[in-house]
Amino acid sequence: MLKPALIAIDQGTTSSRAIAFAVDSTPITSHQKEHQQIYPQHGWVEHNCEEIWENTLNALQQVYADTIKKGYTPQAIGITNQRETIIAWDKTTGATLHNALVWQDKRSADFCNSLKEKHEQTVKKLTGLPLDPYFSASKMHWLLENIPSVKQAAANKTLAFGTIDSFLLWKLTNGEKHLTDTTNAARTLLFDIHKLEWSAELLAIFSIPEHSLPEVLPNTANFGHTANGILPEPLPISAMAGDQHAATFGQACFNEGMVKSTYGTGCFALLNTGNSPVVSSNGLLTTIAYHIGDKPVYALEGSIFVAGAGVQWLRDKLGIIKTAKETEQLAKTAPDNHDLYFVPAFAGLGAPWWDSGAKGTIVGMTLDTDKAAIVRAMLEAVCLQTNDLLSAMASDTKKTVTTIKIDGGMVSNNWLAQQLASLTNTKVSRPTTQETTALGAAWLAGLQIGVYKSTNELTHKWCEDASFNPELEQSARNIKLTGWQKAVTATQNYSR
Repeated sequence: MLKPALIAIDQGTTSSRAIAFAVDSTPITSHQKEHQQIYPQHGWVEHNCEEIWENTLNALQQVYADTIKKGYTPQAIGITNQRETIIAWDKTTGATLHNALVWQDKRSADFCNSLKEKHEQTVKKLTGLPLDPYFSASKMHWLLENIPSVKQAAANKTLAFGTIDSFLLWKLTNGEKHLTDTTNAARTLLFDIHKLEWSAELLAIFSIPEHSLPEVLPNTANFGHTANGILPEPLPISAMAGDQHAATFGQACFNEGMVKSTYGTGCFALLNTGNSPVVSSNGLLTTIAYHIGDKPVYALEGSIFVAGAGVQWLRDKLGIIKTAKETEQLAKTAPDNHDLYFVPAFAGLGAPWWDSGAKGTIVGMTLDTDKAAIVRAMLEAVCLQTNDLLSAMASDTKKTVTTIKIDGGMVSNNWLAQQLASLTNTKVSRPTTQETTALGAAWLAGLQIGVYKSTNELTHKWCEDASFNPELEQSARNIKLTGWQKAVTATQNYSR
């Protein structure tokens, strides 16, 4: 008898991939392909929707075939995705109407600023989010205002708006399902996270027709089956979740107070706050961690826009490294320089500052500054930004964070993991399976079809690979934190 397996589709900011997991959470096989980053103007970021679909389909089909060859039977698919990125398509023809507008895109910043005086408090009260171009609603508004085909489809009531999960589901089901999940809906600025429904008041503020939006379901639900021709046999699509929510689930952060921090293109830290939303006074987002059954679990989230993207910039734009792996050895060889700081505000500053006008800055350079020093400063910036998030979480909840579970492409770097522990003064725990975003999607799909019975069962499937404890004297840490705050202030002052 063939052994059961679960397939996760993980559609990210820079690549699309599929990963198959055995029921014991062991990865079986994976396939991944990068897609083009499109920059039409300064501050604009787009993706080709059809390229994403073709790469995703190819990855899914290859992983399905490889899984069968290795003696496993795929049972279900879970989808996880880059959040806030928005796509518009026509429900009748299935044609996309514009490139995807990526979460990093800032073209709607002026529109968001124009709404703040009158609507910011309403938006924050209903969604838990600030009025910022990072989120989906202002991107939808821009498409409606500037792309004639989108405007016409809205008039014809054939317009479909969706985040990446919704678009992929539409394609996988051959247009039968226009659905999304609670965690993705909660990142649009259009969803009431208390009533768990699209808000008529928010739709009016952004001038978004409700008929264009998908129906919202919990993370575990019947999202349909793959259409004929996608795979040799139809597979149920049993879960969908935004990437950071899937990672929270894959890190088994099921108890109130648990924190995970993912280091991919950006860095996103989520703190489980239980069944009640916590309003932040320190620039954090109130969001939904995950939603199974009747009641969602809420979270406080800190969003850092540039983490791995900064390393990619060092590689692709400056050319001072050839691979990301080089950063660990370079950081080890660089002297500790308390005056050198890299503020990677390439897409503005996220939490806790929310300054969309900020630009990337390196301060404190001298003639001694070399590529190793710049690489180290980039990695330290990731740690220092994380410390700001953890400090904000502690202030909002009146509880100190003592342990963070880390994952993402950057955390195989032991120097970074150790520096993260030292600069945050927190124990850092790295799991055996670092593909926690995909694992979370697979676990959610497994729960829906009964492969797993409860989150308690999943807790015992999480295993630690390594832990890192603080090694920095508090006096040295204080010097570093003070210098960082000065560097951020200098960055913000320059952009004003």
